[in-house]
Amino acid sequence: MNSLQGPSTLPLKQLYQWIFNPLNYLEENAKHYKDYFIGSFKSDFKFVFIHNPSAIEEIFTADLKQFDSGKTNRYLANLLGNNSLLVLDGPRHRKHRQLLMPNFHGDRVNKYKEIICEITNRVINSWQDGQKILVRKEMQEISFEVILQAVFGLEQSPRGEKIKIELLKWQDMFSSRLGTFMTFMPELQRDFGPLRIGQYYSKQKMVVDELLYKQIDEKRRTANGAQVDILSLLIEAYDAKGKGMSDAELRDELVTLLLAGHETTATAISWALYRICQTPEVKQKLYDELKQNNEDAFQNINQLPYLNAVCLETLRLHPVVLITTGRLLKFPFEIMNYTFDKGMILAPCMYLLHRREDLYPNPHQFRPERFLERQYSPYEYMPFGGSNRRCIGSALALLEMKIVLAKVCLDFDLKGVNSNILKGNRRGITVAPTKLKMIVRKSSR
Repeated sequence: MNSLQGPSTLPLKQLYQWIFNPLNYLEENAKHYKDYFIGSFKSDFKFVFIHNPSAIEEIFTADLKQFDSGKTNRYLANLLGNNSLLVLDGPRHRKHRQLLMPNFHGDRVNKYKEIICEITNRVINSWQDGQKILVRKEMQEISFEVILQAVFGLEQSPRGEKIKIELLKWQDMFSSRLGTFMTFMPELQRDFGPLRIGQYYSKQKMVVDELLYKQIDEKRRTANGAQVDILSLLIEAYDAKGKGMSDAELRDELVTLLLAGHETTATAISWALYRICQTPEVKQKLYDELKQNNEDAFQNINQLPYLNAVCLETLRLHPVVLITTGRLLKFPFEIMNYTFDKGMILAPCMYLLHRREDLYPNPHQFRPERFLERQYSPYEYMPFGGSNRRCIGSALALLEMKIVLAKVCLDFDLKGVNSNILKGNRRGITVAPTKLKMIVRKSSR
């Protein structure tokens, strides 16, 4: 039986590295430890980073009773709520997932094409020729509006603008260096008095909750079966016992969809634009495919192979989160001659998996063609996680990503301003190109 290894650095220092310099933390440890390494963030908190595809397959196909996954996300409960899909386990997790899933697949998702196109056009049409833009800020504007309309059912209105402003205030609390630390240290979010950093968080949370409950109440009163926004559909959804979601459950899932969907999608699109501009041959091939399908490009957006490959390759190099939801072991678990003890947390790491030379030759090269040449298994490529914890919003995120990239690349010739290679900065649970700037030029092609 092989022994498990990991860095001997003090837990507090490892926690600091994981929060503020996660890419370097993963890359340096991957050089020293093959397939697995243990990260110790507290004296009794063993986090096992795994990037061997065979091991990941064993985890994803194991009996679900072996793990508690929601418990590993408990640090998010103060932010998302105790009813969030991300912090639930067992029957309640299955119920919420069954109620949520149908709204993010097939024809339901395709109904949001028009909303995404209209919002994207409104944002990019405001760009002036030669203007320098902060890319992620512009992509956030698009993704936030998409969530508000497609998920919350909020049209552009004074009330909708009020909710948007307060939600952004609350979300921005977790984007700063201090805010990121608060995300991982939820005890700092509590209200201990006027001089404590948790006070503003508590007050802003109350403002947001009041607005969200008003929106839920209005949707309940006006529900008629004709609305297509996800909140309305969830209000009208019932499980096998004829029970739907309570207002508190709806509130927590709305916040989860907002913070998980908005932040991650804006990040993915920003990374894609960065990579496209850094790779002229990719930019030209993508433009040629879009131009050739100009009239039908948005109607048949999911049938454009090179656009799809660009999105997949972006998510390979820059998965919006670095690890899947951790699996907390309820019993000892053996994988490939390693025995993991009860209480350890198994964390399949897509960031390291996607950079394995044996799976992706020249792994640091941005080459969308690799996804046209072969198909990867769910254990070799997993930007949205896997098994019963796979991201339910993946289809909507990919649709939005494709539409925004297609519209931007057809209408504009973007030129990158950043001369150095960007590695990204921690923003809550994501790593984003926060300082990415580009000059926009109206396309003359």
